Amino acid sequence: MQKISFTDALKYPFRKPKRLLYVLWALLPVIGWFALFGYIVRITNEFIEGKYEGLPQLHFMEDLKLGFWMFLKSLPFSIVFCIPIVLVMYYDETTADILNLLLSFFVLPVLTINFYRKQTVGSFFEFSKLKYVMNNLGDYLVVMIKQYALIIVFLVFILFLVGIPALYFASTIFTANFYGRVVEKKTGQFL
Repeated sequence: MQKISFTDALKYPFRKPKRLLYVLWALLPVIGWFALFGYIVRITNEFIEGKYEGLPQLHFMEDLKLGFWMFLKSLPFSIVFCIPIVLVMYYDETTADILNLLLSFFVLPVLTINFYRKQTVGSFFEFSKLKYVMNNLGDYLVVMIKQYALIIVFLVFILFLVGIPALYFASTIFTANFYGRVVEKKTGQFL
């Protein structure tokens, strides 16, 4: 699998523009949110596999079930993730902010993609996957810079309304590509 270019990532959500309207499900509280969450999990798995043809078809009931179960499965990690930050915040807010920033930049993206890929509670706790970040630190930093640059471009596109769904559906494209190229390629665990 090859690295996705910034231009291809930028074009991705607009290859099938009508499907950007799926974001309107966010207006339906809870049920729509779960359906979109499941949809994003599916999109992320396509990114890992190197599929960038455009947004796939939303399958509301399937995505709703997937999103609901993924939400439930993510709760243990969310609690564990918050505990050290809250404990450190009790002593020093600045240190807690730095810890949160470091965890959000170096730990959370890869573990989240791993969770989306394997869809198990335990996959969110596979800290061994972080060695791929440290062993490929230069590549990972470039990936994260591209990811944040893409987010900034889509934020500008919000002025034209298309930025909202583009941001929503393509916000994991570079980290998922990194996961597919580095983690799955080196472990030989293509699903």
